[in-house]
Amino acid sequence: MGMQDRWQEVGERLRRGLICLAFLLPALPAAAAAQAPAAGEALAFPGAQGWAAHTPGGRGGKILRVTTLATDGPGSFAEAIATPGPRTVVFEVGGVIDLGRKELKITEPNLTIAGQAAPQPGITLIRGGLIVAAHDVVIRHIRIRPGEAGAAKMAGLDFDAISTVRGARDVIVDHCSLTWATDENLSASSTRFAGESEREWLQNASRRITFSNNIIAEGLAHSTHGKGEHSKGSLIHDHVNDIVIVGNLYAHNYERNPLFKGGARGQVLNNLIYNPGQRATQYNLIAEEWIGHPYSKGQMVLRGNVMRAGPSTEDLAFFMIGGSGDIDLYTEDNLLVDRVGRQKIDARGSYTTAPVQVNMLRSPPALPFGVTLLPASQVQDAVVANAGARPWDRDDIDRRILADTIEGRGAIIDSEQQVGGYPKQQETRQAFVAEDWDLDTMEPLKPLKRRDPLR
Repeated sequence: MGMQDRWQEVGERLRRGLICLAFLLPALPAAAAAQAPAAGEALAFPGAQGWAAHTPGGRGGKILRVTTLATDGPGSFAEAIATPGPRTVVFEVGGVIDLGRKELKITEPNLTIAGQAAPQPGITLIRGGLIVAAHDVVIRHIRIRPGEAGAAKMAGLDFDAISTVRGARDVIVDHCSLTWATDENLSASSTRFAGESEREWLQNASRRITFSNNIIAEGLAHSTHGKGEHSKGSLIHDHVNDIVIVGNLYAHNYERNPLFKGGARGQVLNNLIYNPGQRATQYNLIAEEWIGHPYSKGQMVLRGNVMRAGPSTEDLAFFMIGGSGDIDLYTEDNLLVDRVGRQKIDARGSYTTAPVQVNMLRSPPALPFGVTLLPASQVQDAVVANAGARPWDRDDIDRRILADTIEGRGAIIDSEQQVGGYPKQQETRQAFVAEDWDLDTMEPLKPLKRRDPLR
C-alpha cells in the first residue's frame, strides 16, 4: 500500500470514529454501565465520569479571557488561573505559550479551563508544566509539551505535563494532549503520610480524580531528568484514591501506563496502551519509603484495556508488582497483542520477590459514576477517534502519534527534536462569544468546525 493510500485509510478511520466523540455525544455503546446520576446533581459537563463528575469547577463565576500568548502579565493564562474565586478561563487567542522552564501552579479552587473555546489551532503550553494544588478543577482540551527546554542531559530539569499534589480533589483532566514530559506525562501526586492513621492518609491525599480521553505519549527517556532514563506515563502516588483512568491513549512510554504506588486505589478502564517498553500497568509500594509505617493495602481494577506491543516493547507484561505491599486486584477482558499479532488474554507478569499477598477479587467493584464500559474489542477504535485535545481539530503532533499507533510505528524517544521539535504555530485571534456556549458546562451551542484529518 502506498503512502497516499495509507493516509487515506487513516483519514477514513478517523472520520468514521469522530462520530463517537464524547465531546459531541453523551456516551458510547455499553457492555456494562455505572449507576445513574443522582437527582438534582449537575455534571461538570455532559459525559463527565468518575468520583469528580459533579465538580462545579468554575461554574457560576467570572469568565476570564486569555488575550495574549505571553508567559505572564495582563491577559495571560498564568494571570487567569491565579485569579481568586470561581472562574472559567476561555481563550481569545490561539497558538503556543512558552512557559520558559517554569511550572504554573493552580492554588485557587473552582476553576474550569476551556481549551475547546480557543480559536484554531487551540492552546499549546511548552517548556514547562501545570500543577494542580486546589479542589474542584476541570481542565479540558489543552496541549502541554514540556520537552527538554534546551537543557543538558540529566540536568535535573524534571517537569510533569500535568500533576496533582496534596490538596487536589475533585479534579478532571479530560481530552488533553500531554507529551514529552521529563518526569511523568500525567500524574496524581500527593503527600505520602499526612496524618496519623491510614484513614487520614487517604483523606489528605489527592483524591476524587478523573483522567479521561487524553493522549499521554512520548515521555522522554534519556533526557534532562536527574536520574537518567525517565519515559513515564502516569504515576499514581501513595494513598491517592478514588481515581479513574478511562479512555486514554498511552503511547511510547517506557513504563507507568499507569503505575500505582503504595496504598493507592482506583480503576483503569478502556485504555489503549501502545508500544510500552517493559510493562504496562504496575503496583509498587517501595519499602524504603515506608520505614516506620505499616503497609497500606492498594487496590487496582483493570478492565477492558488493550495493550499492543510496538517497536520499543521488550516484553509483554500487562501487570506486575515491582516492590512490596498487598493489593486487591481485579482484571477482566484485557486484550494483549504482541508485535506479530498473537493475542494473550489478561496476561500478567511476575508479582515480586517480596512476600506480598495478591487478593484476586471474585467480582468487580462498582464502576465509577458515569462510566460506560466497552468490551476490549471496541476500545482501539473508540480511543483513536476520541482521545486528545480538540479531536475535531487535532494538531500535527497528535495526528502523527495516532497514525503511528494505528500502523504499528513510532518509538520511545529521548528528545522532542527526534520528532520535529516544538510546534511552530502562527498566533490566531477570535473574540469569545458567550452566547455560543453553555456557560455552565462549556459545551458549544453550535457545531464546532471540523478540520480535515488529512490536512
